[in-house]
Amino acid sequence: MEHHGTDFHRSSNSLDSDSKSSSLNSKHGMDTIVANENGFTYLSGENMQDRKSDVSYICPYSGPAIGTLTITNYRLHFRSQPASDKDPVIVVDCPLGAVSRIEKVGGASSRGENSYGIDIFCKDMRNLRFAHKQENHSRRTVFEKLQLYAFPRANDGQLFAFNYREKFPEDGWTVYEPVAELRRMGVNSANNDTWRITRLNEGYEICDSYPSVWAVPKTAKDDLLKQVAGFRSRNRLPVLCWIHPKSLATITRCSQPLVGVGGKRSEADETYINLIMEANAQSDKLSIIDARPSANAIANKAKGGGYESEDAYKNVELTFLDIHNIHVMRESLRKLKEICFPANDDHKWLSAVESTLWLKHIKCI
Repeated sequence: MEHHGTDFHRSSNSLDSDSKSSSLNSKHGMDTIVANENGFTYLSGENMQDRKSDVSYICPYSGPAIGTLTITNYRLHFRSQPASDKDPVIVVDCPLGAVSRIEKVGGASSRGENSYGIDIFCKDMRNLRFAHKQENHSRRTVFEKLQLYAFPRANDGQLFAFNYREKFPEDGWTVYEPVAELRRMGVNSANNDTWRITRLNEGYEICDSYPSVWAVPKTAKDDLLKQVAGFRSRNRLPVLCWIHPKSLATITRCSQPLVGVGGKRSEADETYINLIMEANAQSDKLSIIDARPSANAIANKAKGGGYESEDAYKNVELTFLDIHNIHVMRESLRKLKEICFPANDDHKWLSAVESTLWLKHIKCI
């Protein structure tokens, strides 16, 4: 059984995706793209929102490059205008969904070259800076459009996915069929009748972050499932994720139990955990894998959470994976980015990487 107490999102380790030739064009069919004079192709449903010329992209490797900046409801696209045929064309193509923060740089009193513009911080570790000329008054509309389409939900808008118009040969809502997938894994099959399929969460009344169809031990009644859900954080009770095709060993996932400082117990939860072990016919012990550091699990008791005590849950073995929370991961990734981008010190590279603790976190995962 696996706890998912740590939500970790891995960012791309690409430090800079600037191309010195041309942007990567869409590989969709010709019925879903539209060519334009800026050297990239519009996706179906993508529309230009703003375009400014005489904008400088401050490339961390080759310095400022003057060109045209285009903002659509899907992307930011910059293409340089080389002064001569010998100069390379620099292209920046960034989906607005990859943007995490946008900031203005400089003000009316800024006088230095390229000191007035916009900084764009991306989720894939890129930092993009575009300098604008104050006399062109181009920064204001670019900033407004970026804010509007990079963060549509904060501006009462819709994600680009709702505007995407590509035609597919089949209905995407039917591509994944949960019952068929569970049966493919062997649930309720001739050689494994210890699990059953339930639609108890069909309307997401029990748990709004779980699918509508679950696989649970065959001997677990729906009333028991409801009681167990009430003893788990956000009602995430243990449900089946995977069955080994030969040994029939399983992985189930859940959230932390609501033990609290007082060490509360739930007879229903303890019974259910035992039913999971019994559903694994070849096992007499259940391994509970808690993704968190043990110190974090103990601290969560003060917030009403906690972990399964081996005294309360019989025939279980509790192991902590020591994976830290998302805030620690982000700080580690930020430090890694600082030593890699835009340049790195080869003489102190190994010690610098070690100081970020990034490799330690990745090893735990």
